Amino acid sequence: MTRLFLIMITVLASFLVEARTVRSSRQLDDSVVVVKGQVSDYFIPVNHEYTVSGQVTDSTGQPLEGATVMWLASPVHCNTKADGNYMLKATDGDTLLYTYYPGLGFTQLARRKDQRHVNIRMVRQLPRVVLPRVKAMATRWYDPEDCATTTYCNPLNISYNYEPFNDNVRQGGCFRSSADPMALTYKGQYLLFSTNQGGYHHSKNLSDWDFQTATFKRHPTDDDQCAPAAFVSNDTLYYTGSTYEGLPLWFTTQPETGRWRQAIARNSLPSWDPCLFLDDDGRLYLYYGSSNEYPIKAVELSRQTFEPIGKIYDVVLLHPEKHGWERFGMNNDDEVTLKPFMEGAWMTKHDGRYYLQYGAPGTEFKVYADGVYVGDSPLGPFTYQKLNPMCYKPGGFVQGTGHGGTFQDLHGQYWHVATCMLSLKYKFERRIGLYPTYFDNDGVMYANTAFGDYPQRNADYQGRDRFTGWMLLSLGKHFTCSSTDTLDVSNLGDENIRTYWSAATGDPGEWVSIDLGHNCSVRAIQLNFYDHGSVQCDRANDIYYQYRIWASDDNHQWTLVVDKSQADRDTPHDYVELKEALDTRYLKVENLHMPANGKFCLSEMRVFGKADMPAPNKVSGFRAFRDKKDPRNVMLSWLPAANAYGYNIYYGVEPGKLYHCITVNGATQYDFRGLDKGTNYYFSIQALGEGGCSETTTNIKL
Repeated sequence: MTRLFLIMITVLASFLVEARTVRSSRQLDDSVVVVKGQVSDYFIPVNHEYTVSGQVTDSTGQPLEGATVMWLASPVHCNTKADGNYMLKATDGDTLLYTYYPGLGFTQLARRKDQRHVNIRMVRQLPRVVLPRVKAMATRWYDPEDCATTTYCNPLNISYNYEPFNDNVRQGGCFRSSADPMALTYKGQYLLFSTNQGGYHHSKNLSDWDFQTATFKRHPTDDDQCAPAAFVSNDTLYYTGSTYEGLPLWFTTQPETGRWRQAIARNSLPSWDPCLFLDDDGRLYLYYGSSNEYPIKAVELSRQTFEPIGKIYDVVLLHPEKHGWERFGMNNDDEVTLKPFMEGAWMTKHDGRYYLQYGAPGTEFKVYADGVYVGDSPLGPFTYQKLNPMCYKPGGFVQGTGHGGTFQDLHGQYWHVATCMLSLKYKFERRIGLYPTYFDNDGVMYANTAFGDYPQRNADYQGRDRFTGWMLLSLGKHFTCSSTDTLDVSNLGDENIRTYWSAATGDPGEWVSIDLGHNCSVRAIQLNFYDHGSVQCDRANDIYYQYRIWASDDNHQWTLVVDKSQADRDTPHDYVELKEALDTRYLKVENLHMPANGKFCLSEMRVFGKADMPAPNKVSGFRAFRDKKDPRNVMLSWLPAANAYGYNIYYGVEPGKLYHCITVNGATQYDFRGLDKGTNYYFSIQALGEGGCSETTTNIKL
């Protein structure tokens, strides 16, 4: 008896110690009982249990017999008696009473922890809206069975992955993001690789994209495969991600399957932000580095082992004291907080010369851009191109064009795909933009970002002028909506990707409409959905948006224009190119389905086309004042032009080569801090209006 007692005491002591350990490690509010099974241990919370009681009645106060009372998302149920009374087992964690009665539907009622008696009154619920299960209707302007586009509009309309479940999403809620893109052609299609996607996007025309999951995803609950690199050798596609400690180099010949094998099990260099460049002589090079202290490095690799061959070179480093655009800050205006970051190396060979591109000064800023150094050898030395950065877009709806990659389409046209700033819920909340890229007769490399967030002709078009001429019709217009949960609905027309509006729910029937002010010829609509109230981390395969777009001349009689009631594609920046021009004054978007339990939410509703009005007058009073103390800065100003809603400022380093563009909406001045010391610049300006564009002004030389 004594021996048995001692054994029981020993077991109990061990039990209590383990229970306390489990409670401490799991940080549970309640105590825990540990039950040891034959296969595994069971951790059973010990809760304070009691009974909650009350009466269920209808809207007139009559008792309801047979109503089912339960806790939300719980197996605990009971049914009411003839007098409508119920008794339900509860713990402090049970706070939402969920009650069902035939014909009255469901009622949800919250209680306090100390509340033991709760009466429930059932009110007849409206019937649940059932989404249409008939074929989506084709109209003159949109056919859901034939919706391939000839144009695209930044940011790219790809299925941006949700941030994995980590500290990034806790403060602001779930959000989508991707960045650090690179693209290439492989077997007649375009492949787009970017950060944290768990796979890659593919397209036939650079505007209509699908997604393929891949077997190289390794850490589903954390950022995975950041800033990837890929290259093609003969018929084989190679891929790897950023690493300090070593990642595999994978390969495949069938990327459409998503299956990849390891060429090597582990990279040998701490190659964060890698670029793998295969020269046309068959030699392979690696460029890497992401730092605000250390330079980008370059080295030749073995084609068999992918180990370094020869010396590792320091090739380029930032010089913000000379290059204004490399300075830290939202407008290159912070030289105190941190040194700027140099990252995202990319190599392009053109006409026998090597163009080493890099991103600076920080991905969370509108001035994020890609610069370029040029050399005659893949390992340098490299010379800073006089016109820098080579890709730059600090204004307009989409801002930031850093850490990208340059590639050729199937017709030989160069493109630059780059990271765009959003940085609302988190500093690394980002999108991707695509810009046509050129080399002039003197070998100067530049991306054309003028009208870079307006409809542009995609890769199927082989001409040089890719801007469609469709102007913005939605800026500053009057919006109305079915309901509002947060922020003002006018945010949908402010051309600011970092503001948004949300309806009170994500239910079918929520809507938002725009009054264009007068009848316009509408050619395209971009719906920039945003996540508000969403519950989603990482990638899911059932994410899609369903809606209808209606048009009206009088705001009373509506005509169906676009029916996406059967859509099953993830299109967070859905761009709808109409088959023919739509003459209308009012447009309404009717919500049918929002993914991830989110509310009907948009950051912008953008409408493109032409209004029947004159193009703006040529801008007058254009002035440029370069700071004598700091020639990296210039203040630009001008007088407002009639019929103008915005302006494009063009600049360059030679009179006939004003390759860069800054879009300014509404204002008549711009504080530009992106000049290089010791370089002369030329500026001109153009007014933008719903009826078209003005002539550009005569160049100003600084």
